[in-house]
Amino acid sequence: MLTRKIRLALGARSLGRWPTPLEWVGPLGDALGLACLWLKREDRSAESGGNKVRGLEFLFADAEPGTVYVTVGGTGSTHCLATAVHAAALGCRAVVAQFPQADTAASRAVGAACARAAAATIRARTRVGLPLAVVRAWRVGRRLGRARWIPGGGAHPCAVAGHLLAGLELAAQLPDPPDAILTPLGSGGTAAGLLLAVHALGWPTHVIAARVAPAVVANRWRVARLARGAVGLLAAHGVVVPRPAGSALVLDCAGPGYGRPSAAGEGARARAAAEGLRLDPTYGAKAFAALPALAARGCRRVVFWHTFAFPPGDAERAS
Repeated sequence: MLTRKIRLALGARSLGRWPTPLEWVGPLGDALGLACLWLKREDRSAESGGNKVRGLEFLFADAEPGTVYVTVGGTGSTHCLATAVHAAALGCRAVVAQFPQADTAASRAVGAACARAAAATIRARTRVGLPLAVVRAWRVGRRLGRARWIPGGGAHPCAVAGHLLAGLELAAQLPDPPDAILTPLGSGGTAAGLLLAVHALGWPTHVIAARVAPAVVANRWRVARLARGAVGLLAAHGVVVPRPAGSALVLDCAGPGYGRPSAAGEGARARAAAEGLRLDPTYGAKAFAALPALAARGCRRVVFWHTFAFPPGDAERAS
């Protein structure tokens, strides 16, 4: 089985609860002009971390107790929070460098949880000051122990392998390929893994990435590069995965900027909340707002990749 081969080849840790649920949401899909809408509940992967746990299982493959992981993200970064929480579970620590993000209830909840879980949090006053914050974070990590770097968002080929497994998991939950899989696009790892999965499965499914971050970091070229890197990494470990011929279709959903709620996103968030689905304003709401555009393109059966997990104990307040 391909999933088992990949996990053994790359030495993946066991951090999450798999498979994550796939939920059919008929009324919501009907209202959006879709024949079928499913939610892939990556937000339920673990107590903390959402979809980021997929990649961390591989990024932490060779983690030794006492290792200090240094990474970077916004003040509301679930990647930073997931890194801190799951590093601690393995007897390691995390130091995070963070840039200021728009203030929302969700970003405050994630930021507070990250500050509690991380060994140290270095916050830049402005985005211009982020490089210096990263340098300071690395120095702190070196003082605390053996420092290891994790790219922002966990965007690394080995982490892409985790998201590839998520796509393969979906094949066991759906009787037929969907027309499209819609995922938020930030650092690119999730979209890259899903792109590899649909090609490995031979599905005609479109991977559609709703860009919520600046185009300089969130674009189809980066997604394609991460996918190619994962193919090469797996090949080096004796696992053959077909290289995709194309890349994800990217929709611009950033609105007023990363982390800043958009009018379309807030409308989508309210519509989802009326059906009992909680979305965050940075990723989930903006991506969800793209669903009517998919229906207009002729995509009738769609899987929405629900990635954002609110911190334990804060879910009711983070709205």
